[in-house]
Order: sequence, then C-alpha cells, then structure tokens
Amino acid sequence: MSSATSSVARVAYLASDIIVDSQPTLPSTSQFAKVYSSLSATSSRRPKILSVPLGGDPGSTLLRNGSAAGLISFTSSAAAQTVIRLVLDAAELSSLPLVLHLAVKDDLSEVLLLHSAVPFFLVSRTPQQAHDNSLLASRLARTEKKAIVHAFYDAKNDSVEEIPESEVQPFLLSEKLVSTNGVNGHNGSNEHNGHANGRNGHANGHNGHANGADGTNGVNDHSATVVSPSSELFKLYERAALSTVVRIRRACPPLSVHGSSEPHTVIFGLGDIPSVDIDGVSVVSLSLLTPLLPSRILDVIPPFASRVIILEQLHRWNTKWTPLYLELVNAIHQREIEKRPHIQSVYFSDPAQVIPLAILKLLQAAPSSAPIQLGGTSASSLLSLEVPHIPKHESSYTKILSHVFGERLEVSNSPALVLKQGAIATSPEFALGRIRGQLDQRNELILSVQKLLEVKEVSPELHKLCSQWVLVKDDDTKSRSVGKELITALESSKLSSPIIDRILALCAHFPTRSRWIIGSDAWSYDLGASGLHHAIASGLNINILIIDTLPYTSRNSADPHRRKQDAGLYAMNHGDVYVASVAVYSSYAQVLQAVMEADRHKGPSVVLAYLPYQNEDAPALEVLKETKLAVDAGYWPLYRWDPVKEAQGKEPFALDSDAVKNDLQQFLDRQNHLSQLVRSKPELATELVSSLGENVKEARRKKAQQAYDDLVVSLDAPPLVVLYASDGGTAEKFAKRLANRGKARGLSTSIGTIDSVSIDTLSQEEYVAFVTSVAGQGEPPQNGRTLFKALNAAALRGEKPFSKLRYSVFALGDSHYWPRPEDAHYYNKPGKDLDARLEQLGGERFADIGLGDDQDADGPDTGYKVWEPLVWKTFGVDSIEVKEAEPDPITNEHIKAASGYLRGTIAEGLEDVSTGALDPSDTQLTKFHGIYQQDDRDIRDERQAQGVEPAYSFMIRVRTPGGVCTPEQWLQMDRIADEHGNGTFKITTRATFQFHGVIKRHLKPSIQEINKVLLDTLAACGDVNRNVICSAIPSLSRLHAQVYNFAKLVSAHLLPRTTAYHEIWLDKKMVAGEAVKDFEPLYGEFYLPRKFKIAVAVPPTNDVDVFANDLGFIAIVDEQGELAGFNVTIGGGMGVTHGNKKTYPRVADVIGFCTVEQGPIVAEKVMLTQRDNGNRADRKNARLKYTIDRMGLDAFKAEVESRLGYPLTPARPYTFDRNIDDFGWSTGDDGGHHVMLFIENGRIQDEPERDFKTGLREIAMIHKGTFRLTANQHIMISEISTEDVPEIKRILAKYKLDNLNHTGLRLSSSACVAFSMCGLAMAESERYLPVLIDKVEKICEENGLRNDSIVMRMTGCPNGCARPYVAEVAFVGKAPGSYSMLLGGGYYGQRLNKIYRETVSEPEILAILRPMIKRYALERIDGEHFGDFVIRVGYIAPTTSGKEWYDGMGGEGQYREVAAAA
Repeated sequence: MSSATSSVARVAYLASDIIVDSQPTLPSTSQFAKVYSSLSATSSRRPKILSVPLGGDPGSTLLRNGSAAGLISFTSSAAAQTVIRLVLDAAELSSLPLVLHLAVKDDLSEVLLLHSAVPFFLVSRTPQQAHDNSLLASRLARTEKKAIVHAFYDAKNDSVEEIPESEVQPFLLSEKLVSTNGVNGHNGSNEHNGHANGRNGHANGHNGHANGADGTNGVNDHSATVVSPSSELFKLYERAALSTVVRIRRACPPLSVHGSSEPHTVIFGLGDIPSVDIDGVSVVSLSLLTPLLPSRILDVIPPFASRVIILEQLHRWNTKWTPLYLELVNAIHQREIEKRPHIQSVYFSDPAQVIPLAILKLLQAAPSSAPIQLGGTSASSLLSLEVPHIPKHESSYTKILSHVFGERLEVSNSPALVLKQGAIATSPEFALGRIRGQLDQRNELILSVQKLLEVKEVSPELHKLCSQWVLVKDDDTKSRSVGKELITALESSKLSSPIIDRILALCAHFPTRSRWIIGSDAWSYDLGASGLHHAIASGLNINILIIDTLPYTSRNSADPHRRKQDAGLYAMNHGDVYVASVAVYSSYAQVLQAVMEADRHKGPSVVLAYLPYQNEDAPALEVLKETKLAVDAGYWPLYRWDPVKEAQGKEPFALDSDAVKNDLQQFLDRQNHLSQLVRSKPELATELVSSLGENVKEARRKKAQQAYDDLVVSLDAPPLVVLYASDGGTAEKFAKRLANRGKARGLSTSIGTIDSVSIDTLSQEEYVAFVTSVAGQGEPPQNGRTLFKALNAAALRGEKPFSKLRYSVFALGDSHYWPRPEDAHYYNKPGKDLDARLEQLGGERFADIGLGDDQDADGPDTGYKVWEPLVWKTFGVDSIEVKEAEPDPITNEHIKAASGYLRGTIAEGLEDVSTGALDPSDTQLTKFHGIYQQDDRDIRDERQAQGVEPAYSFMIRVRTPGGVCTPEQWLQMDRIADEHGNGTFKITTRATFQFHGVIKRHLKPSIQEINKVLLDTLAACGDVNRNVICSAIPSLSRLHAQVYNFAKLVSAHLLPRTTAYHEIWLDKKMVAGEAVKDFEPLYGEFYLPRKFKIAVAVPPTNDVDVFANDLGFIAIVDEQGELAGFNVTIGGGMGVTHGNKKTYPRVADVIGFCTVEQGPIVAEKVMLTQRDNGNRADRKNARLKYTIDRMGLDAFKAEVESRLGYPLTPARPYTFDRNIDDFGWSTGDDGGHHVMLFIENGRIQDEPERDFKTGLREIAMIHKGTFRLTANQHIMISEISTEDVPEIKRILAKYKLDNLNHTGLRLSSSACVAFSMCGLAMAESERYLPVLIDKVEKICEENGLRNDSIVMRMTGCPNGCARPYVAEVAFVGKAPGSYSMLLGGGYYGQRLNKIYRETVSEPEILAILRPMIKRYALERIDGEHFGDFVIRVGYIAPTTSGKEWYDGMGGEGQYREVAAAA
C-alpha cells in the first residue's frame, strides 16, 4: 500500500536533476522529504535537493536553478501563500522543464490559481493515477521544456504498480512517439465509445476525431478550425501520454466517462468525487485541465443532452465563475443554439456530500444561473479551519509576555483568532489592520470622553471620573481600574446622551494594552511581501516579536541565494523604531528588559528573539547549547537600540553580548549581524569601542600629540628628508617607518620617492636619508632610476653639487639571490652605488651605509635596527623615548574589511578622468572583480622621462567554470579584444579568457559586454575561490558533461554573494536605502587569507595539474563507466618568493573519497577551514599549503571532517600517465567529433602566416557545438557534428590551425604573460620561451627526440602562474635575461622539481641541456620520462615534500653547482 505522496516523491526523485521541496509550518515536517531521505539510502540517483521554508520564495529558487537542469521538480502541499508566490513568477517558470507537484486534501481552491499560468495542468485522484501522471508530467516537462502543474489528492492509501528505478531515466529520454489514433494510441476497433473504458475520444469511436485534437470527420459535425496554441499543446500532451501508456500499459486519458451511454445530464467532475450511478446521467472525470480542447468537451456531451453540471470540490472561489465553467461555456457555444444544454456550476467540499440523493435533488430543482453549494455548508468545511499549532519551545517567549503584561497582553495575530476570522488572521497584514482599527477606536473613545467633559449636565462625580481617566489613559494599571469605575458610573447615570452610548460601545478600549504581533524568521526572507515592512513603517504603537529558530550549527546549510534579511537593521533605518536582539537561553534578564522597553516605546518595536531548534522534540539542553554557541561566536549579538535616547543626545545603542565586548575584532571577523549595524550607523561605534577603552586611548593620543608638539618647539633640529626607491613595497615600508619615528621625536620630516627630486633640489637639502631595494640584476627600482642616471651623468662631468648635503643610505637586498661568487657584487648594488656616488659628488655621510639582508634572522630588520639609531644620534634625539605605538600598516585585510563587501571607491575612481589609474587600495579590490591594473613596462622609462604617468591599462580575466564556452561567447570575446583591448586575448592556465590593454574608460563597457553573453569576471582573481577547471577528455563526452556540470556547481556554490559587482559594473542600484546589507555566507567580510584554486581531473589525463591546486577532485569511474565520485586532494600550490625559504611550492595530498553530491560541500568545508586557520598576518605564508603544513595534514583533515559531520571514505585507486593535451581529431562516445588545436602559450592573435584569431572567429560563426579551453592554454573545438567536419577541416587548413607538425617539446610547453604587461614580471616569458624552444628543439632533433614529450615551462617571476614547479624542466625569471633552472618534475604533475641552477642565462641553459639531452637519448630506460631520468642518473635529487624543496638544490654530486663551476 502506498500513498500518493510517496509515489509522487519517488518519481520526482528518480526523474529530476534538481528538487525544490517546500517545508510546512513547524513542527510538521515535509512528507516528501521523508521519502527523499529514504531513497537516498537505497537509490543510485542523487538529485540536488533544496529546501524552501514556508515563508520563503520558491519561485526565485526554481528560476535560479531551473535553466541548467534537465528536469526540476517542486514538491509541496497546496498552501495559499506558496501558490500565490508561484503565480507571481509563473510567466518565467512556464518555460522551464518544471513539474509542480502539489498535494491537495479536500480543496482545489488554492491550486486552481495556477490554472491559466502554466501550459499544462494535471489532476490525480488516486495513488495509481498520481504515479502515472507524475511520470507523464516528468516526461512532458523534460522533452518539451515547459512547466506542468500536477495536483494530486493525498487522502488515501492504495496499491500502486510502480515503474522500476532502472527504467525511469530511459523512459524520460526515449524517442517521442506519435499517435494517429488518439491520446492513448488505441484504435478503438470501431467500438461505440472508441475505448473499453468509455467515451475517451479516440479516432475510431462514435465521437472520435482523426488525430485526437480539434479533429475533423467526427459525427458531431463541428468544422475544422485553424490550429490554435491549445491544439499544439494538446498534441505535445498526447505524445507524452502515448509514451507513458506504452511503458506502463495503463491508459492515461485526459478525461474519462462513466455512467449512462445516452445521458440527458452530463456531470463534469473535478475533485475527489465518488462513483455515482444514476439513470440518464454520465459523469466525466477530468485528468487534464489545461489544455482542455473544445472538441474533446463536445465529444462527451451528446447532442441530445439537455443539462451539463460542473461539479467542483472548492471551499471558496473569489470570482463568480471557475476556469472549468468558462472552458465548458466556450465549448458549448460552438454548437447551434438549439443544441446547447443548460450549464449549472455546483461546488462541494466533502465527498460525502456527493450521493445519488443529493444529485437527484439537484436534477429536480429548477436550473439556476448562479453557482450553488451541493447539500449546503457541511460541517467538515467549518472544521477545515484548524487552529495553527504553536511549537512548545516558543512558549519560552509567550510566557514571558504573559508574565510581564498579564491582562494587558494582546497577541494580535493569535492562532485562536483563526476559527472566527479565518487562516489570514495570523498574517502580519491582518494583525496590523486589526491594531490600526483598535487604535482608531481608542482615539475615538478618548475624544468622546473629552466631549462628555464639555456637557454641562454631567454630574460632578462623572466629570471627575472622566477627568481622571483622561489623565491616566496611558497608565498600565490605572487606565483599567479607573475605566471600570467610569463604565459603572455611565451605566448608572440617568443622563441620556449619544456620547455616552458611544463611549459604552467603545468601553473595551478603556484599558491600555500591550499589542504584539508574533511571527517566525520566515518573515525575514521578504520584508515587503511578508507585510513586515508595512508594520515597521506604520508608525503605530505596535510590538513585533520575530522568533528565529535556525540553529547555529546549521547556519550554512540553507540555500545561500535565499538569505534572510536583517529585519533589525531594516527597522533601525526608519529612525523611529525600537529594536532589540535577545536570546532567552542566554540572558533572561535582557529579554525582560527588552520587552518592557519595547512596550514603553510609543511607536513600532521589533524584538528579534533567538530560539534555535530543529524540531519540537529537541531537548532544552540542545537549545541552550546552540544559543550559547551563537551568542558567544557573535552570530547572534544581544543588543538594544532606543531611538528616543538618540533624540535626547544619549547613546541609543546598548550592546549586551559579553563575548562581543571582550573581543570585538573577533566578533566582526565572523559574518554576523552587528558588523552591518556599525557600518549603517556610525554612531554605534562610540559605545562599542568605548567598552574596549577607546576613550582612554583617545586621551592618551591627544596627550602624546601635545607632548610631541611641545618637543618640536623646544628642539632646533634641521629637517630630515626621507627618499626611497621601491618596487615591491618593502623599501617604502622602511622609509615610512623612519619618517614616522622622526616625527615622533619632534623632527620636521618629509618623505617621497627618489625620483621625486632633482639634483638641484637635492643640493639644497641638509639631511637626507635614502632607502632603496634592488630590482633585476643589481638595478635600482623603477621609481629611483631617473635620479640614479642623473647622478652618474654628473659624476662623469666631474661636478660636485652636494657641498652642503649630509646623507645616509639604507639598502635592502638578498645575499643569496645571486649565489655565484662572480655575481656577489649584485647584492645591495643600488644602495652601495648610491652611497659611493653621493660621496663622489661632494656629499658627507652622517651615518655609514646600512645593509638589510633577507637572509638574516629577522630579514632586513636586523640591519635596520643597527642603522636607525645612528640617524637619531646625528640629530641628538636618540635619548628620547617614544612610548606611543606606531600605527599598523594598512594591509590587504584592512582594505577588504573596509571595502563594504568589495566596493571601496572603485565606482568613484572610474569617474576620475584625471588619471588612467585607480586608487592603490581599489586595485587590490578590483582583483576580486577579475581585474588587475597594469602598465606597459616597455615604455615605462620613456614616459617617465616625458614627465607623464605610466601607460596604465587593465587586465580582465573572465570566469568560465570548466573552461567551456559557446560560439556566441567566443565571438563576443573576439569583439571585446578588438574594441576594448589590445587586439589579442589569451587562454590562461586556468582555462579562461584574459584581455590586456583595456584602458579605464573601457572597463565598464567590457564587463557589461562579457555579461551580455552570460559570462562574468567575478572571483576570477582575488582572495576567493577562483575559476574551477576540469579535464577536457574529448573521447568521454558523457563523463565530461558530468565533471563539467560538477565544476560549474562547485564554482557557483563558492561564488561570493556581494552585490557590489552588479552595482559597479552593471549599474544595478542598492535597495532599501542600504538598509538591506550585503552578506557573505561563506567568506565573511574578510574573505579568504589568499587565493584558492580548485581543479577536477579525469584519469588517466592530469591536464589540469590537479596536485598543483589548493583543492582537487580526481574523478573515479565505476565499472559501468558512470561517475562514482572523486578522490579529494588538498594542499597544492605553486607560489614562491626568491630567496625566502619560508616559501615553497607543494603538491597536494590525497585525503579520501567523496560522492558527487558531497563534492560541493567538501569544497566548502575545506575552504572554510582555510578561511578560519590561514595566516592573515603574512600573505607570503597565507596559502592553504602552509596552513596544512603548520596544522598537520591529519589535524586539518580532522577539522574538515568535523565540519562535514562525517568522515571521508578511503581513496580509491586511479592512474595518471600524462598532463599534456591530446592534440588532433577524436570522436566522443556520443559520436560527436572534437579537435584539439595547438595555441602556443595561449595567445589568440593574427600574425604573418598565422591568422589564428581570424580563423577561430570564422569557425565560431558556423560552429554549433562548444569550445573547450584547456589548462595547458590550448583550444578544443568540441561537439562537431559529422556533417560539419569537412567545413571545419577546410577552415583549419586555410588558417594553418591544423598544423601539429611541432616537436614534442613545443607541444608540451607553457608560459605566463610576463613582460610587457605583468607588473610582477622580473624577466621575459611568453615572448621568450618560443625563441628558447627553437634552440632547444634542435638539440632534441639532433638526438632523435623530435616527437618525445618533455614538459618545459617558463614564468617571468616565482609566483608560478604557468605551474613551473611540477614541470620536468622549468625556468623562473629573476632578472631580465636571467632565470632559475629547475629539473626533475613528474611527467604527469605528481612530483615537484628542484632548483638545479639558481641563475642561468641562455648560453648557460643551452650548455647544460645539450649533454643532458644527449645522454637522455642514449641511456633512458624504455618509457622513462625526462624528469625521472635526471633523478635516476643523479643530476638532481627527488623532491619528496614541499618543505624539503630546498634540500639538495643546486644538483647532486659532480653536477652540483659549485662542483660544475670548478
């Protein structure tokens, strides 16, 4: 025995890709969810299941998820507010592959609101019919991409013949069948009714039509008409019904007829109608309500029938006529007037009312034109209004209200009102209307009493009582007691007056009341639609208690797209609303204080009450535990806001959370409500920070400032000028430290770059301190080169302009950066040269040069601590003790926190036409928007000489999860490159598009055009999860579709939720006057410590270098070739800082296996563990790899599993054999064709003899499939149909895109952008690697290795964008023309390489590789790759872990760098 709900839920689970389940009111639980939970334990299917609370908006969830799904199902009971919200989005929902399964009990009133809103509407009476119609609806929605409403009765259990699980998907995906003989595909054998079950309208029956739709040739002689949209929809229904019938071997008629074969009366029944057998009456049961064709209606109404009764199970209907009535009237009016039967609309509510006697009475009564109720109003219809259940835990708050206010308490939306006033009585709108009416009546009462005082005939005693009540009318106690006396006096008074009559009529309003509206957190999902906005904005003396029941431990389990809005913050923006946030299980006293203050407030009050529980059976101890977690963590802050105090000049905000007071910074670091309050009301900060002693700090600061000012007056020291040259910011930091400390000692100090002064200006200064670092091979930094050149020129001329200049130099460098003895002079060369040159030009040192070395224990600080005191001694301020702490430097963490969720001043900076750049802090934020500020380094010196700013432009990186794009998107990228960029674009090592040379005024148009083709740039860079990449795998089309969808799912799940991107770039406006603040459910306002990268690999090809990513998923395929899940890897990362041994690359570790469904949640928990444990103090050590090495792999894994709530299962076997792309043509398992093209270093451009950009544009214009971008920077033209292959081949040949006649070395190479656009580049890369390969491949060809793959990669800096540290041979830029050379990486990316030579130039590279490659050709073992060979023969030691990367660097034995030099 099965219920209709269980049958429908089973079909929905097995058929759908996504299920949205609407939750009932607490404490009830979804009956559908119980079935889903049971199926998840036994079924191999794993649809994505989303829950929507009763107060939520299911339409937005369906729209957001439906477009990408093959089939999405919505399951819910037919609640009024759920149906109404669906109606609002019906226009958009109707074009989705969507089935709305709505369970009804005994009333179709609500669900019929959707009748005309969707293309198809099905009704099921029995569990078997519900099962069959669920299949039919799923098939129809999936094949036709249209929405279907399936309303089914769930009042009875019955035996159901269910379709086997293994046959559901084949049935849904089977070919469409076309019937020529009616909806169910039967011939009817010329029977009278065309079907054994009755008059079902089949082709060969008495009333049949040729094609089962608006037919012709029927006996009824209605003429053929132009095919209508309804006819087309009905044909689609017929096809789906035919396929269903063929599969289940049961009829699925749109309508069925029972009873008399020659009826005088035809009853059309809609609802749970029992069988009725009356002579001369036939009953038509409807299964398809929309589209219901007139021809089908007329088929079942014989010409001799005199009466049609429409019998519908409705408790209420807001219009006179129902949709079914209008359909029948329209159909019958197509007959001649004399053949039209009379139509009667009849409602019933209880099936027990539908009995033969009631029908006979109806037939005997005179026909009526107005709708009538069958059998009168039944008791069951009255009893259907059940009093809503109040969960027992919520009595914690209602008892407090009863205790505090006693008789005064009035809950204006009390469930007890439902029996008298209907279900709407519990809504805030209704309660607000009640209160407004009561307050109006009380005001009328007050006016009436005041008028009575003016009546001369009033006795002194009555006059006195009236006066007393007017005075105490707002008093909680006296208004009631005096009111009672006044009522008694009025009733006994002999005075006759209409005023007295009116007062007595309003006597219920004598006592003042405490009026409350109590609701759930569901009201917070839509402040406007829930009516909460109207209550807050009303200005009435009304109190609102909102009970939030979401447990702290479940806070991240909700749909991140559907976050609750902060009702407290929203209310505070109105300015006249009292707001409090309370938790009875944390502070009972605070709850009492808050509700009493709310009651005293003369205006609206909102009290947010925390009561976390999953279900009504949750013990109080569990509620206490969840409350403590939420309050202590700052997730639920306890506070009170009283606007009356603000008007009085007092502090309106009171923070009651002790945990927050004690550690405010930690509190703000968690994405909680209070951080939003502070930003919205700056005045809040005063009280908040004062609890941390800010007033004391301010007093100390002022006192110290006064002391410094006095010191400046008393000292007669000369001014100090601090000049610096810095590329990376370190020298600038030391210069600012020196200047700030000079000011603290009373010196007049100024600071600037070295290039900000000329020789003439410098010659006028007395004391100058220089701070400089090193750039390139002993060169000065960019902002110091002009003065350096001028000093050298003056020295050559023999000038001595610095006769009055006294100076000192502090130089920063790395003594190990240039390890060879012959290169030792590069260490701190700019500082040493500057020191010598200033002396040569007549300057005098006031302190010897200071040398800061990165290799010292404290880095450059070691040398700085020796040098700085010499400076203060020169000025005689070395004895001054400075106690005030120096201001902390502004870091990326400060910038993120102050950015307003990534807004900063980007929008203002875009409007500033005085510069081509953005503010430095904004350039850190634009990375989160996929944008880097750059300048053309090829002309930087030239522009500096011209006295103009650098040629600023921007790089834009697109987010393309999985690396797949459509031809339309490709063409848009091509246009953007031409119209806004430098005419080229690049395929990056993250399998996405990257534009260069976009100037500032073209930024917004570029991003808007990217978004027009449904791509974006959000989170393509920055401290967030970046573009998720996956393997290209052309031969496994179905598997690729699965991993591609998984990559998109993970990317969407981890996407930042800030609306700043849409506001800044797409001109979307902020809502509610900034009252509804942004919220990052995963990232918080500080986002991640550093970038986070995810890759999905499909063995045996590791083309995404999964081990080089923070998080990796290795696809595991079962014996049937289906995707079973993923092995999970964590801790990979490439970035390094030259000379800093605290930084190193790392390959990821495999920590276990997860299913496909678990994958996005595993990704979330790994990322959140990094968010909460990553190093935010040092960005160089902030990546996940350092967090894992610091915590320990086992501890990190344990933390992830703790957050998951279950352990990962053991990893499953897999094998990789390469990490390069498979070039050329291939055919997928679905018959589609694919071709992988070689695009050297990913640059899409037109060059002489290689017009690749034009060729790919031409292909995109005709291609019907997709493009796949690879992590190796190549392109696959994918999903080419067989008939298009010749034309694609012709275009490839025309533009030489099919040329794969390259060496294995070149096909396996990769390089980053580097010069001229990358600001971090130290050497060439993309422009130089092809030149180097030209020379190295000659060596390979000389030794017979032309076709052997050797993975060679090059980057312009040590950040590792091209993943050089897992290549067999790699070159990492150190200075122009100078690289570190690395050897020994694994061929399929499984092993790190190691530094073989710290500094090499091209001649040295060729000299090293020539004998090495020759020996490899002669001595390699069969199948041995180059990276394995150099380890086996002893050139380099293997790297076993990231922390051991530096061990054995420089070569092994005779090949060590020192030995080789000797």
